[in-house]
Amino acid sequence: MKTKKQPTVIAFSTQKGGVGKSTFTSLLASFLHYRLGYQVAVFDCDFPQYSLLQMRERDLKMVMQNEIFKKMAHQQFTTINKKAYPIFQSKTDRVLEEMEAYVNGSEIVPDVIFLDLPGTVNTAGILRTLTNVNYIFSPITADRVVLESTLSFTDVLTNVLMKENRTGIKSIHLFWNQVDRREKTMLYKNYSKVVTDLGLQLMETTIADSKRFRKEGELTAKTVFRSTLLPADPKLSTQCRLDKFIEEFLRIVRL
Repeated sequence: MKTKKQPTVIAFSTQKGGVGKSTFTSLLASFLHYRLGYQVAVFDCDFPQYSLLQMRERDLKMVMQNEIFKKMAHQQFTTINKKAYPIFQSKTDRVLEEMEAYVNGSEIVPDVIFLDLPGTVNTAGILRTLTNVNYIFSPITADRVVLESTLSFTDVLTNVLMKENRTGIKSIHLFWNQVDRREKTMLYKNYSKVVTDLGLQLMETTIADSKRFRKEGELTAKTVFRSTLLPADPKLSTQCRLDKFIEEFLRIVRL
């Protein structure tokens, strides 16, 4: 019997909220699906806020209200000849079964499934779910609380579960987000040394701090950055080094 190909499962995951998990999920999902031609699906498990589902609702309203976005969306979907990627509401203790059911029931199996997960290890099913993810990317900031909580959790995944072959994780990568150019470079060098001394993998690309990460489409806007319906504008991506991040991301996951 012929078996279906299995999608690559990717999660932006960390143990602190507000460091960019949902933002990066939407940025990468949109770029892969709309610009690079991959088939993408997203499972939003970030109970109770379900940030990506709410973002999709706002995006749909904004595209209808902003004439420039409406034209961009029409041109895009006419050109790529496929729908927007689906975003499913789920929870960490049942998402694995729901992903399997979705893949088995789909005529076109997604190349990539992104999981948007809660930022706490105490969530039911979170460890079981993470151990079935293929690639984990963890945004970190130069904040001691954020860094220590993320490092301790990543250390367990890397040096306990992965080394004991108790997981489907292929690799875990941390990356600097919200890097303020005014901060001392020694601060990042010292923190980066701690990361590598623990045997953890740190991405080369750093993401510059930008107000764009906290902004979505506006009625008067002419360019898009964070959206589930359109990929980020290339110029805006270059300014915060998102383009370089995506290049490194693609080298890692080898789609």
